Amino acid sequence: MLALIACAASIVTLSLGMRPAFGLFMKPLSQELGLGREVFSLALALQTLLNGLGAPIFGALADRLGVFRIVMVGNLFIVLGLALGAMAQGPLGLHLTFGLLVGIGTTAVSVGVVMGAVARSVPPERRSLAFGLVMAGGSFGQFLMVPIAQALLAGYDWRFASLVLAGILALVFVLALGMRAERRPAVSAAGGAPSSIGAALSEATRHSGFWLLTAGFFVCGVHVNFVSFHLSPFLTDRGLSGNVAALALALVGLFNILGSFASGWLGTRLRHRYLLAIIYGSRAFLFLPMIFLPVTPLLAAIFAAVMGILYLSTAAPTSGIVAQVFGARHFSMLYGIVFGAHQVGGFFGSWLGGYIFDRTGSYDMAWWIMVVLAVVATAMSLPIRDRPLRTGTAAA
Repeated sequence: MLALIACAASIVTLSLGMRPAFGLFMKPLSQELGLGREVFSLALALQTLLNGLGAPIFGALADRLGVFRIVMVGNLFIVLGLALGAMAQGPLGLHLTFGLLVGIGTTAVSVGVVMGAVARSVPPERRSLAFGLVMAGGSFGQFLMVPIAQALLAGYDWRFASLVLAGILALVFVLALGMRAERRPAVSAAGGAPSSIGAALSEATRHSGFWLLTAGFFVCGVHVNFVSFHLSPFLTDRGLSGNVAALALALVGLFNILGSFASGWLGTRLRHRYLLAIIYGSRAFLFLPMIFLPVTPLLAAIFAAVMGILYLSTAAPTSGIVAQVFGARHFSMLYGIVFGAHQVGGFFGSWLGGYIFDRTGSYDMAWWIMVVLAVVATAMSLPIRDRPLRTGTAAA
């Protein structure tokens, strides 16, 4: 079990940690190709949208075929997308590689797919903590991958950096071997959970808490992708150096290690819906200084540290509610739907930032949208019905 959790965390470290590094590509790539920021923003938004649309599909495949096979195939798409993306010469090439190929790959090598193996292999009373440990791996990935990408961009160019990232992601092929230890429960072991995909979907879609949870995670996707891809250009636009911007992204990842672990630990002591409301509400207050205060290296560091604590900390309580209410048998598929909404939100966070900047010359309107959405997500989290639907595995 410990080996599986370690491999799951390491896979998330590389696959999730890679994505914020694309924000560092925004300015040098756009300048070399003579494109506006909206073009690369759209490629990243397409990648995120594919994550959202494909997450339930790959989740269902992982539930049926096992996580190992899905991760191996998905990582092949990621490596190809990064390698071919280094050869892109215009919008179409960027959209097909960084958008389409990497998007399909990261959908298969997603948090929802990997978490499914953890949910089925870890005792229910330890799931929240295990989810937090896996998400802490993703946080460490950002802390690790962003400085590597910045060093490559500073010493070489974005094309070479993309090739090196492809080589690093090839390590996932080895780590995926640990997923073969996943437990594949029989129907009778699911604590009375529906045995068919259709029945599980029907049960979830009739549950109001499922839709509130999904809507809240949509907002989380908007926040996370806006910060991931636009914090770096926002800081450099305000006169800070590229190194300071990269350090800010790295700090988000570093402090999210603490935030993810703390979220998993708190999930064993607080009701998950209250924890989600606290996280979303805190984000609303955090975004305001980026609108009203002068942007200095100190403000960037404080924002990055606090955002890091809140960044992926929603994943553990969100995963916990899905497993607690519906059980683990169809976890990857059901969490895939929730995660899909997160990635659809990420599409808007990625694209909207570039669109607003190109139209207004500023990110101020985008920051205000982040604040309003955080307030809405807080209000949606509180009434979530998080009681188990049945006894047995789910109730535990």
